[in-house]
Amino acid sequence: MIRAAALALMLTAQAAMGGVAEDAAQASADLQQAVSDLQEASASKDRVAALTRTIKAYESGLAALRQALRQAELRQDQLTLQFQSKRDRIAQLLGVLARIDADPSPLLLLHPNGPLGTVRSGMMLADVTPALQSEVAVLKVQLEELAQIRALQKSAGETLTKGLGAAQIARSELSQAISDRTQLPKRFTEDPEVLRGLLESADTLESFAAGLALDDSGTSHFADAQGTLDLPVLGRLLLRPNETDARGVTRPGMTLATRAAALVTSPWPATIRYRGPLLDYGNVMIIEPGDGYLLILAGLDQVYGEVGEVVAKGAALGLMGGTEAASADLLAPAKEETGGRETETLYLELRQGAAPVDPMEWFAATAKAKE
Repeated sequence: MIRAAALALMLTAQAAMGGVAEDAAQASADLQQAVSDLQEASASKDRVAALTRTIKAYESGLAALRQALRQAELRQDQLTLQFQSKRDRIAQLLGVLARIDADPSPLLLLHPNGPLGTVRSGMMLADVTPALQSEVAVLKVQLEELAQIRALQKSAGETLTKGLGAAQIARSELSQAISDRTQLPKRFTEDPEVLRGLLESADTLESFAAGLALDDSGTSHFADAQGTLDLPVLGRLLLRPNETDARGVTRPGMTLATRAAALVTSPWPATIRYRGPLLDYGNVMIIEPGDGYLLILAGLDQVYGEVGEVVAKGAALGLMGGTEAASADLLAPAKEETGGRETETLYLELRQGAAPVDPMEWFAATAKAKE
């Protein structure tokens, strides 16, 4: 029984070490691959698409690496507490094992109750000794795990430093590549005067969106994509539709917390209907994915593209504001599941015609959160 329990404990420790180490190593490798892809992306014929993929890969790799490091830190804290709680027991176990090796066997087997007691003590010793040795083996595995975790944390710092520089270069090159484009695919030509008049007359986001509402003549089938879309930015849900924010404002869309300088992309092939500042929303991007829907993204720092341009699924629409943290701050895992280092917010609203609809039901990540 004791031997089986010790063996199970050792197997559990080995499994935990393997899981944490493998996750961190894979995340680090993904991030390194994104960094190495930058040179290839910069020389690509379609630099905009290649750089967009590189930035998205960097952000995904960074998020995965931070999550893996958070798990590694939690595991390290767990092991430290175990060592502290078992400090005296470990010393006793090592002492017992040392005596077993040092003392003559006949003396160890003598028992004051006579031959029966001697036999019983021998049976107990035969069972306990392998268990003690197994527990020492577990401790050895855990010490190796701690050393591996610390090595991963060190290498992760170096990877993040390279990744941070590469991401800054990629974002700068993406902005330049988009501005260098001369031929943009357009579904129709917008009248600048009509758009300007609509913007000047709008006193709310609702009235502006109503003015942009189109008919259902598009060829895409956006309505069939409900519940499957990727979020336009890597982040977490901060406010659900119709929840009141800290300023007491209630809106029909949802708010996502994102990291500084995060890339915002189109979740579906769409036509840009508006881009630029709007009321108190900051920079706004409004795209029409088809079937009479409008997707409104507000709070961006930079917006890409031209009104009337047709963008592909996953195409870059802009960047969030703020300054990305230094590699040391990026490396430090958040203690809570909710994060704590997302400094920017993206407001997302979906409308069918002029009427708002619940956007959470359309994106795979948030649709699960509603269940």
